Amino acid sequence: MGFDTFLGNPQAVTAVREMLASSRVPGALLFAGPDGVGKKTLALMLAKALVCEHGPLDFCGQCARCRKAEQMFAAAREDLARRREVKETARRVEGLVYFDLQLLEPLTKFILTEQIRQLRAVSYTRPFELPYRVFILDDAQTIHWQAVDLLLKVLEEPPETTSFVLVCPNAYELRSTIRSRCLRVPFQPVDEPLIQDLLAREKNLTKPQQALAARVSAGSVARARAFDAAEYERRRKPWLDFLEATARCSAPGVAPDWRLVFDSARALAENRDAFEETLRIGYALLADLLHVLLEPAAGAVVNVDVQPRLKGWAAKLNLAGIETLKAGLDQAYRLQIRNVNPQLGFETLGIEVISGRKSGPR
Repeated sequence: MGFDTFLGNPQAVTAVREMLASSRVPGALLFAGPDGVGKKTLALMLAKALVCEHGPLDFCGQCARCRKAEQMFAAAREDLARRREVKETARRVEGLVYFDLQLLEPLTKFILTEQIRQLRAVSYTRPFELPYRVFILDDAQTIHWQAVDLLLKVLEEPPETTSFVLVCPNAYELRSTIRSRCLRVPFQPVDEPLIQDLLAREKNLTKPQQALAARVSAGSVARARAFDAAEYERRRKPWLDFLEATARCSAPGVAPDWRLVFDSARALAENRDAFEETLRIGYALLADLLHVLLEPAAGAVVNVDVQPRLKGWAAKLNLAGIETLKAGLDQAYRLQIRNVNPQLGFETLGIEVISGRKSGPR
């Protein structure tokens, strides 16, 4: 237990431990970086270290204060989940009670004004049960614009016994006045070998699936842990069928088999609820086609388990066909909010790719 269990981003861990060692933890911190790399986890660890009976250089996770910290964060998560179930937005913020260690997250699309107002009111009181108070604002970029000034005032002169940790994927989504009052701790994607070691320890995957999961996760520990190989392969299969159909029909002298194109287009459009994920997988495959076509030795292919097939398709589609596919996905992304039939869009895209390749360079 302790900071040694944190995976990746050693520079962020070092920065936090140096603050603790110097007994100079700033009143406002900003943990910024890609989703799933441990920003909130390190913020929780920092909070525990500040109150641990054996701290402040680390935390044991076993003492009474560490156990109390975990109880407070667990209770905060339960309270957030319960409030999100309330249909009326105004009632979601009724009776807010904050612990010495408090996790704040969006209750709607936003962290609401009343959440920040309660934070401000409590932060200027002395901690109730622990020697220090820490407020962790996850998805801080969602703080409602009407609440920003309330937060700004408390960040300007934070109480001596209170620290605020703002967590967000991109620091520049926050107002500049908020950023300027926080000490920024940057986070990076976790190195692929560490992700692969994690997958080998925690998930029952074959070697090819481990390699695929590590690439798909793109340095995100959370995404790697949540990776479902069977589900990903199921969702990817219509794309593989679509690329196979368009690439095969694009070859010179081959009569188009429109049934293959239309069947795969229908499969791509079947699950409207997961359409964004469908498009995300499609974009990744198109990026892979470009890599194998233009940079075959770059080692940046995500779908490594189907790389030989990607090479064959890229050679048949060539750059013009891949560009047409990319334009079609962009159009599908733009039209999804207008309830346009995605199957028709994919069918039209297949026809455009095949017709364009058959007629030669445009």
